[in-house]
Amino acid sequence: MLLVTSEGMVLLLEMLSARQGWIDWESFALVSFFVQWVTLSSAALICGLRQPLTALSVAWSSIAILVLIGSNTLLFSLIGDWIMGQDTRWNLALRNVVIGLLITGLVLRYFYLQFLWKQERQAQMEASLSALQARIHPHFLFNAMNAIASLIGSNPARAEEAVLSLSDLFRASLSRQDRLVPLKDELLLCRRYLELEALRLGDRLNVVWNIQSEIDNQAVAPLSLQPLMENAIYHGIQQLPEGGNIEITGVRRKSHVYLTIRNPVPPASENASDGHQGNQIAVSNTQARLRALFGETAVLKHSRQGGIYTVMVRLPWRTMSDRAARQQER
Repeated sequence: MLLVTSEGMVLLLEMLSARQGWIDWESFALVSFFVQWVTLSSAALICGLRQPLTALSVAWSSIAILVLIGSNTLLFSLIGDWIMGQDTRWNLALRNVVIGLLITGLVLRYFYLQFLWKQERQAQMEASLSALQARIHPHFLFNAMNAIASLIGSNPARAEEAVLSLSDLFRASLSRQDRLVPLKDELLLCRRYLELEALRLGDRLNVVWNIQSEIDNQAVAPLSLQPLMENAIYHGIQQLPEGGNIEITGVRRKSHVYLTIRNPVPPASENASDGHQGNQIAVSNTQARLRALFGETAVLKHSRQGGIYTVMVRLPWRTMSDRAARQQER
């Protein structure tokens, strides 16, 4: 990028300064040779000094880079005059230094704006994560506690298990440390959630799991599937007097992992164009988080067909042991 950009700037300057014809190719060759030496040597110096530069603040590191490139430009200007057998042309050398500093300042400004944009994007992702983690509704807690209370007298063991499931669910909801978790952990959380919902729905809720064991360590965003399970309950199974099946499948196909959730929906919901607002909030938030963590290769699609609502999540194959996953987790 440095080579092509600097060469393009040389070409533009030579076109603007050409007095006769198209371009003075001899001048273009000399200026190009000078610019490339300055560009490549400056880049090598900055890369070599990366560690001490990163220890400085943004302002001081920028000043240090400007001084480094200005000194390097002045040095090569003097060397150029010596090679050409000419007396030192200080006016030309200082002009080169000023041009180099202006270009460097523009480049540093560009990188700084890129840095601010990435920080803003990270902050938006953090806000989205916090909002999604807080989406375990009060009415769900109320219903779960009522279901647990009804079991204390008749089935204390199951009531104790339900309390532990509820504890696990809220512990994950309040945790904000991990950016990525293994798929098996997220599915365990989903199982806990569905066990709690089964307390109040009883035989109306039937869950079918079909997950390949080889994708257990796939990296996923925490609380990315649980809200989709919640949608399947509140906008599907709960609305049907006879209940229905929630089918969860997970397969790996080459370089991607596909996770699919299917559930029946009532006819009125099927005819709606976009479904319940809460459903759309969960889907859009989950999609935004997946895109922020995995990029454009992460896809979330949802559709209704034949009384069945389907959500499909496609993720790039990435295990928690991969270096990229560990960097995302930090």
